[in-house]
Amino acid sequence: MPDVIFNGPEGRLEGRYHHSKQPNAPIALVLHPHPLHGGTMNNKVTYALYQIFVKRGFSVLRFNFRGVGRSQGQFDNGIGEMSDAAAALDWMQTHNPSAKTCWIGGFSFGAWISMQLMMRRPEISGFISIAPPADAHDFTFLAPCPASGLIVHGDKDEVVPRDAVDKLADKLSSQKNIVINYQVIPGANHFFADKMDKMNKIVGKYLDEAFAEEAA
Repeated sequence: MPDVIFNGPEGRLEGRYHHSKQPNAPIALVLHPHPLHGGTMNNKVTYALYQIFVKRGFSVLRFNFRGVGRSQGQFDNGIGEMSDAAAALDWMQTHNPSAKTCWIGGFSFGAWISMQLMMRRPEISGFISIAPPADAHDFTFLAPCPASGLIVHGDKDEVVPRDAVDKLADKLSSQKNIVINYQVIPGANHFFADKMDKMNKIVGKYLDEAFAEEAA
């Protein structure tokens, strides 16, 4: 899991990158929660998502948004962070020019940024959205949503109300040719304390099934 530094719009960005040994491996970018609330690429949920992709043969990058850790710049209310994510995906594609598919994963604030990136980058073919902040941020840009994906939420989430995520999942599910797998974990709070194993199993199973269908 080598440390990497790459150029972002406001200077250097710090990341952790795993390069798959498989030829033409799929790539995945994983985005962390809110920088002003302690979110970093080493957040437990972010790290767990990263490892789930690694175990399935992806080349995977997670990185610190501007102003976090050794990443240069200052928090930019999501606008600059979107540009950081685009730069991270560019960097990954440079190192994986023959990747057969591209996925995006994000937790909380990172889920919001990841969905915006998906709207701008048609090569993203699937998403994993963990506790998307559907109450605090506008997700109406997902019209239409460009790819199917998985949404995971906890029914005891004290940061993002479940009903806001229910509405988001319903809205996306109603779109033509989009399949949203929405999983609510009983007893899970926003950070999935004591429920990480359950979250890992749900995400892993979803990816396994998605690639089994693709292979078929």
